[in-house]
Amino acid sequence: MEITLLGTGAPAGLPRPDCPCAACATALGPDARAATAVLVDGTLLLDLTPGAAFAAARAGHSLGGVRQVLLSHPHDGPALEVPAGLPQPGRVPDGRELALLTGHRVRAVAMDAGGTGYAVTGPDGQRLLYLPPGGAPAGLEGATAESYDMLLADVVSRPDALARLRAVGSVGPTTDVLAVHLDHDVPPGPELRRRLAAAGARAVPDGTTLVVGAYEEVPDVPRRTLVLGGARSGKSVEAERRLETFPDVLYVATGGTRGGDTEWAARVAVHRERRPGSWRTTETTDLVPLLAEDGPPLLIDCLSLWLTDVMDSVGAWDDAEWAGTGEKALRERVRELTSAVRATRRTVVAVSNEVGSGIVPATASGRRYRDELGRLNAAFAAECEHVLLVVAGQASTLRG
Repeated sequence: MEITLLGTGAPAGLPRPDCPCAACATALGPDARAATAVLVDGTLLLDLTPGAAFAAARAGHSLGGVRQVLLSHPHDGPALEVPAGLPQPGRVPDGRELALLTGHRVRAVAMDAGGTGYAVTGPDGQRLLYLPPGGAPAGLEGATAESYDMLLADVVSRPDALARLRAVGSVGPTTDVLAVHLDHDVPPGPELRRRLAAAGARAVPDGTTLVVGAYEEVPDVPRRTLVLGGARSGKSVEAERRLETFPDVLYVATGGTRGGDTEWAARVAVHRERRPGSWRTTETTDLVPLLAEDGPPLLIDCLSLWLTDVMDSVGAWDDAEWAGTGEKALRERVRELTSAVRATRRTVVAVSNEVGSGIVPATASGRRYRDELGRLNAAFAAECEHVLLVVAGQASTLRG
């Protein structure tokens, strides 16, 4: 089964007309995208968009052989001119299957936010799932998993859709995940590619023709990632984003609770509200056993609070204790942690503060903490395939 992406953008396209934002200003050349529409084997058109015939011609195809046009969006939208020779667009009711004379079978998939998804099975048995903008499949829990060779979905705006499909086994390691309905939420080019790679997905330019089921090399999702950044830099958001397309993430909060501290409680509440509902949370600084166990991905937030707890436990704030047994005990705890990171089989994303670039702390204990956090970050980063530094909400790759 062969598909041609006549467009890969949001319904308004990219750049949006008359939008002055930075993402739209840089959406040029291959990063400019028409509204998403997919031509399947030259006979089935998923979504009719303005200029579809010209888009097909630019890609070296014709719409002359199209025998069925299906709409996916939550509403039909403004009236579109149907090019001469094309059948009138329609929609398959949820759960119903349409058999085409060309040998294709199309089943309508119910969405949680309106619109219709389409599971297309080609004459060769290859399976494609196409989802509308802003939608995720509904009612997957308890259903028999149907695996797909290719997924076309709104990965950027609805990462939970990909997580749901992974949870039931519909999307696996060999599924080619393509981001469509791309809007100006993410700057196009390298930043978009970086974010999609973290989800095990990719984007292609308009006019690209692909064979469903053919092997496509997609960057492997890094198994161990360290995200560094200063206060309010966006490091926690970046870390969470890296796992939002995966189900059953275990969020490891090393800060615990602080009775009576309303400001800290408010910070914790913001973090909780931001996490996907399927994630679980544990409050602990005992990281080594978690890293040694098999299980879902871990998001550790953050190493700087872990270090604070360890320094408390070994008496590192007191000069005499530090000179006696404190320094040796701390070094051993850090070695245990980094050894566990090296040996872990789990996917791990850890967050830590990057300090030491500003004012030198006025106290010996403050300078000690600054130095030890720098050493911890360096040791932890040495065990990670991927290391990021977040500054003003922008992530720069240091490794991987």
